[in-house]
Amino acid sequence: MIVQVRFVPVLVTYHRGVLCRARRRNLEGGVAGYAQNKDDYLKRLRRIEGQVRGLQRMIEEDQYCIDILTQVSAATKALQSVAIGLLEEHLGHCVTEAVADGGDTASAKVREASEAIARLVRS
Repeated sequence: MIVQVRFVPVLVTYHRGVLCRARRRNLEGGVAGYAQNKDDYLKRLRRIEGQVRGLQRMIEEDQYCIDILTQVSAATKALQSVAIGLLEEHLGHCVTEAVADGGDTASAKVREASEAIARLVRS
């Protein structure tokens, strides 16, 4: 269950009792683990966006099914690569920081990372 609570001027999102990192940055004054590579991630996502637009065009033009499936596979691999990179950044920054601080935050971060890994494995 996801619950959103609005505190002016920040929208805070809780997922399974854990404050989500994207919103936490605004509250804690920290930075996201991927901050140093943000431009690279955005560039890669824009490239993937172009791949998806190409897929739409292929469908509109009635291209051969196998060619479309090949491009779907390429876009999927590209998204998985972004996800793995973000996961590595999260483990190396956010989880490591939380473990160093200890307490409930550490176990919540480890659980959150485990759930993210499980979602990636299932996809």
